[in-house]
Amino acid sequence: MTQAARKIRLVLELRRAGVTDTKVLSAIERVPREMFVPDAFQDQAYENTALPISCSQTISQPLIVGLMTQLLEPDKRLRVLEIGTGSGYQTAVLCQLFRRVYTIERHRELLAEAEARLAQLKCHNLTAQCADGTRGWPEQAPFPRILVTAAANEMPATLADQLDDGGVMIVPIGANVIDQWIYKVTREGQHFREERMSQVRFVPLVPGAVPQAS
Repeated sequence: MTQAARKIRLVLELRRAGVTDTKVLSAIERVPREMFVPDAFQDQAYENTALPISCSQTISQPLIVGLMTQLLEPDKRLRVLEIGTGSGYQTAVLCQLFRRVYTIERHRELLAEAEARLAQLKCHNLTAQCADGTRGWPEQAPFPRILVTAAANEMPATLADQLDDGGVMIVPIGANVIDQWIYKVTREGQHFREERMSQVRFVPLVPGAVPQAS
């Protein structure tokens, strides 16, 4: 089966599994996931599974990418903050759906690789930095949308505080890897409405940027 056929099969699988937003499905279809997958796993680029990447991180399962992006209620007029660039795959999907994407990665090596891929895909509506994602991006706040792609032990108050009024944050929460859930957090003035959604497994949200090797 060709990569194109595998991609079509994956998109149909995502639709059946609950990713019903046509804009999100189209964005996933436009992004070549094979660019973000290590050579050893190229035959699994369009399987609905998470895969290992460098720095002991993972590229998320396509279904989780689709569901979290859909929960984010994407809008071409809005900006979004992404915590955890990783391979850059989720970032590339967001670039298709938002006016501007701000993304933070704590591993310099991962960020450099992701930026190279995203530049190759001409994702020009992107600003990235290597920093502590738990602190958010206060200089650019508030954000109408925030997406966290690592699991926090508890609701990340610092990130929630950087939401615009009426803004939405999608974040996995759970100290135990077998008890993590996606939460949809909506800011309503000084209050935050939390909705528990799907059960997931993510790498932990870790404070601090990784020091550059000397």
